[in-house]
Amino acid sequence: MKKRIAKIERKTKETQIELVLNIDGEGICNVSTGIGFLDHMLELLTKHALFNLDITAHGDIQVDGHHTVEDIGICLGLGIKEALGDKKGIRRFSNASIPMQETLANVAIDISGRSALVFNANFHNEKIGNFDVELIREFLEAFTTNAGVNLHINISYGTNSHHMAEAVFKGMAKVLCEAVRLDERITGIPSTKGVL
Repeated sequence: MKKRIAKIERKTKETQIELVLNIDGEGICNVSTGIGFLDHMLELLTKHALFNLDITAHGDIQVDGHHTVEDIGICLGLGIKEALGDKKGIRRFSNASIPMQETLANVAIDISGRSALVFNANFHNEKIGNFDVELIREFLEAFTTNAGVNLHINISYGTNSHHMAEAVFKGMAKVLCEAVRLDERITGIPSTKGVL
């Protein structure tokens, strides 16, 4: 089986990011973004998706976390797209319902080649520690656009913003783990169009 690994580099005046992604991994994460909360979310995603992920990022976090968070979302999306290649034999669709204490998040994905994000979340705080909560949506927008996926996230209920964010990233992990999985019953591209 061909290794499904991607290496992405992104260098701008605002960020420098190096990413290595193996979607057939064991859940090993080595990330250093300079943003502790983002590192925590990426560790959750990697662990539960059973990916191997290495990220080194240097960004203008003295301004704020926006450029770094968005550009890591871009790189992760590009990494998923590159690692999947022609998408032959993948399951393509998945959904998961993830409880995190008082929170419940429902997440669904279609690796369709077309990007769309639906994100219904009513966070009760503007920050989680030093992390701007609005950057979760920025990360997800960057990810979906560059991965070419439909991602629907609905937080049905929850009061603790940290729990809500964790449920989102764990949900993303579970749907990605399932949707990128190869299924021996699927021959070729899983689409009536013959292309994704």
